[in-house]
Amino acid sequence: MRKVVVTGMGAVTPLGIGVKPLWTGLLAGKSGLSTLDLPDSDDLTSRVVGAVPPPPEGLDPLQVVSVKDQKKIDRFILLALAAAHEAVTHANWMPEREEDLNTTGVMIGSGIGGLNNIAKGSLLIEDKPARRLSPFFIPSALVNLASGHVSLRYGFRGPNHAPSTACATGTHAIGDAARLISTGDADVMIAGGTEAAICRLGMAGFMVARALSTGYNDSPAEASRPFDEGRDGFIMSEGAGVLVLEAEDHAKKRGTPILAYVAGYGLSGDAHHITAPPPDGHGGLRAMRRALERADVRIDYLNAHATSTPVGDEVELHAIKGLWGDDAREIAISSTKSALGHMLGAAGAVEAIIAIQTLHMHAIPPTLNLHNPCDAGKGLNLVPLRAQEKPVKAAMSNSFGFGGTNACLIFTAA
Repeated sequence: MRKVVVTGMGAVTPLGIGVKPLWTGLLAGKSGLSTLDLPDSDDLTSRVVGAVPPPPEGLDPLQVVSVKDQKKIDRFILLALAAAHEAVTHANWMPEREEDLNTTGVMIGSGIGGLNNIAKGSLLIEDKPARRLSPFFIPSALVNLASGHVSLRYGFRGPNHAPSTACATGTHAIGDAARLISTGDADVMIAGGTEAAICRLGMAGFMVARALSTGYNDSPAEASRPFDEGRDGFIMSEGAGVLVLEAEDHAKKRGTPILAYVAGYGLSGDAHHITAPPPDGHGGLRAMRRALERADVRIDYLNAHATSTPVGDEVELHAIKGLWGDDAREIAISSTKSALGHMLGAAGAVEAIIAIQTLHMHAIPPTLNLHNPCDAGKGLNLVPLRAQEKPVKAAMSNSFGFGGTNACLIFTAA
């Protein structure tokens, strides 16, 4: 079983384009949340989103794909292409040899895929001929086409895969891709998650499920408040996070800097409820325990899944306490969704990048808006309001999703 390392990272988030604005924004306590800007949305009770900023400061689609090709893809694919470009450039991995192309794979998942194009396509043919639909409609919406487009752009012919496990997607993609490398199915994997579901259908769907925040529409920056008594739901966001994973011997042979080791990966199922976790958090606890058993390290920082929902945040804290007991007080725990909102299938990948950054920067990003911790969080270091200085040798990242799916990654310093 080969050791797996991280050699490149790319991010597209509500805080900007790239890993640097993501990290500097988090440490500065900056919020990427804003007021929803959608036509015909007056009936939506949740009015705050985490949108990727537009040009000139933000994402310029023309820098990613041509106008012609933009018509063939949904936005979640666009975001994945942008993040993947930063990651492979960072890793200096754009091979041309046949052997290298054949042993480089892609695993970029999405929780929902092309929801925006599905909604538009459905309306287009409701009272018009079916032939009005674009021949690219299906490929634009399929979850695996983020991986497909990245593989096509760079000629990567190794494993081409795309998990779709709701909000655990990005974490599963990284963990599963690492396993493909460790067993010899690939030398390099471009892995992560992408999501772009800020559309009328996506917002309405989560709204009627009573999952979204509605109480802070007039103060967007305060709307996502993990662990705080005033939390009332998550904020729908979009974005993408992509890592370049390599076999350790492969990375060392080509002399590229190693950013981190993928030291542990654990996954589990709740078998409890379609959307709610079990009250004691046993599913998340088992995923964390399995990751720890493989990594065999002491955790210094935990990037929590905590989405700012009344039930989920408290359950995750019960799981953390159940696993570590009093030792949980020694771990810095924060939820960066307080600044970014919830990127659904992309969240775990972006949060993995944040966890890796803590290994190098000796700083912990804060949990914004945490003024009054919930009962389960009292006595824990939830990094309220401001970043903290702390050396980190091992960082954990949690992701839990609808259907009772749980995933956990542990990264250690190179």
